[in-house]
Amino acid sequence: MSDRLVIAGEGEQIGDVIVPEGKVGLGTVCSVTINGIFLKSGIPLVSKFGGVLQTEDTEPSRFAALISYEGSSLDPLEIFIRSNMTDVISAVRNGTGRILASFREVPVVCVDEAHMLAKKIAKIGIGGILLIGKPNQPLLEMPVGIDKAGIVIVGGLNPIAALEESGINSESKAMSTLYEYSKLMSFKDSLKMHL
Repeated sequence: MSDRLVIAGEGEQIGDVIVPEGKVGLGTVCSVTINGIFLKSGIPLVSKFGGVLQTEDTEPSRFAALISYEGSSLDPLEIFIRSNMTDVISAVRNGTGRILASFREVPVVCVDEAHMLAKKIAKIGIGGILLIGKPNQPLLEMPVGIDKAGIVIVGGLNPIAALEESGINSESKAMSTLYEYSKLMSFKDSLKMHL
């Protein structure tokens, strides 16, 4: 979703979330950030599904599992993490695996603007938009509404899924706080600081 994160020790805060004793806090950029950026630019974006996206040779191929945002009071991506349905580590290592992603729709009149905005935000480290579909056509076998185009966005919880896959237990609080983007550090810088 983004190459930025925040790490906090016990008792420290990430936004208004206090890291519990004996824990480390890891804050990642939520994919809902893209909804806000699009909306601020006059492009309505509707979240439809959260899912597990199969990748093959670094390319998205199909959704292996989906949960409608309308039909769930929990974040669907948290459910998939807890169900051990991801293989983020393999997707990173060899390009074939299962990552968390969401499916959204945008009006067809906004598709060109959506492409331009995706390029613009990728330059500031928010490269989570994997695919933007063609008007009125399925995207990765997912149908879209009339006069809509599909968008596939990487889930912000993929780093957490990788931790779980590595046997590191976590407790997720998806979409739980706001944090100033300029205070986030790059993944590479965080590795240098914490190794």
